[in-house]
Amino acid sequence: MADLSILHVDMDAFYVEVERQDDPSLVGKPVIVGGDSERGVVASASYEARSRGVRSAMSSVVAKNLCPDAVFVRSNFSRYREVSQQVHQILYSVTPHLEPIALDEAFLDVGGAHKLFGSSEEIAWQIRNDVHETVGLDCSVGVASSKLLAKLASVAAKPQAHLDGVKAGLGVFVVHLDQADEFLKEHPVEALWGVGRATLEKLSILGINSVGDLAAAPKELLIQELGASHGNHLSSLSKGIDVREVDSDRERKSISHEETFASDVYERDVLVSEIVRLSDAVSSRAREQGLAGRTIHLKVRRPDMSYVTRSVTLESAVDTLPEIAGKATELLTQLDLGEGVRLLGVGLSKLGSPGPEQLTFSDVEENNSGWRRLSMAMDRIRQKYGSSAIGPGFPRRSS
Repeated sequence: MADLSILHVDMDAFYVEVERQDDPSLVGKPVIVGGDSERGVVASASYEARSRGVRSAMSSVVAKNLCPDAVFVRSNFSRYREVSQQVHQILYSVTPHLEPIALDEAFLDVGGAHKLFGSSEEIAWQIRNDVHETVGLDCSVGVASSKLLAKLASVAAKPQAHLDGVKAGLGVFVVHLDQADEFLKEHPVEALWGVGRATLEKLSILGINSVGDLAAAPKELLIQELGASHGNHLSSLSKGIDVREVDSDRERKSISHEETFASDVYERDVLVSEIVRLSDAVSSRAREQGLAGRTIHLKVRRPDMSYVTRSVTLESAVDTLPEIAGKATELLTQLDLGEGVRLLGVGLSKLGSPGPEQLTFSDVEENNSGWRRLSMAMDRIRQKYGSSAIGPGFPRRSS
């Protein structure tokens, strides 16, 4: 199994299972993580809910109709990050060649770990056992010769939700070299990276529905219909050609938080309060990861679903609440709020290590060192007592 050095580790219903750890009364029930308002979106669903047709990114209204007895739980990303870090520690104990993709999944290259831990399949089973024993959660592991095949293999290893119930997964699935072509061509074409809704519609018109269909299609046709870059990319993937390596040095490009409101917001003071709350979450994550950023983003989604974004790039990197919230609030003044706001987001990019000096806005400039001490104190309180133990305060609105 020397050539099967790529593993894809994917946690099973990660957000839901973390919530069940914290509230065992949810075990066995159909659980949906996400907002339950008309504007809510499903972030994760238990396999019991998935057997009713509920899927991630689905409207909460649709999810309620499919599964009326579902229990909705609001997302707690600080808790999910905490558990994710525990899982990553287990993965790093196997190999430093780790590429986290999200809180609940990562690629590993275990080619250099065989002498210590055995074959790739043995390593996959050991990871699964260690995660279960140490963290108390289940994961599915795909083993293959490339990232594409390993990702598809982890899906094949997962539990399966059907109308008649949930079928236990294999836990580990290995795509051997002599089985790769057969395994790949049986997948629907949308299983490939780069096949979104628009591409899927174009391929469907061409009669291309499976990866096998795509592999048999002339490359010239794909280039003509999809463009040179996209056509070449999908043609290669359909034939199992994926030369991407596990990128353990990949840097996080941005940190952001956003909120979809239950009803459209028109009041500027409400949006400013939300900016402070979102900036607090962004700054806390940045400090947690030892990062600061030079570019601050504000993202607004209007009721007609159109997006408006504004950003500002500073001379020095920042990582505290007042610095991020101050600039994001300035960006808000550039927008016309007459049409209302459906979604609001704050982000931080151009990330790097915090510099010796931080850029501040004027009303706290003299007390910047105080803000940094306060921020670090808040971080320690949250680490000890939980993410909701302390947060920014807001002045009361007059009635």
